[in-house]
Amino acid sequence: MKRSRFTEEQIIAILKEQESGVKTADVCRKHGISEATFYKYKAKFGGMEVSDARRLKALEDENAKLKRLLAEATLDNAMLKDVATKKW
Repeated sequence: MKRSRFTEEQIIAILKEQESGVKTADVCRKHGISEATFYKYKAKFGGMEVSDARRLKALEDENAKLKRLLAEATLDNAMLKDVATKKW
C-alpha cells in the first residue's frame, strides 16, 4: 500500500482549514491534492483530533501485526497436519 505523503497531523490541519470557511477547491490546490483525496481524508479523519488519529494509526498497526501472526500460526498448523497424515 502506498504511503501518504502527509502525516495524520497534516491531514487534520488540512481538514480544519476547510472547516474554517476556505473553499474545498482552494484548499486542495494549495496543498496539491485532488478533491477525491480530500474527501477520502475527510471520510477517514473527519471530526478527529490529532490524538485520535495517532490512536487509530496505532490500532491499525497492531491489527496488521496480529493478522500476520494469525496467518503464520494457521500455516504452521496446516503444515503439521499435513506431515502428521503422511505415512512413513
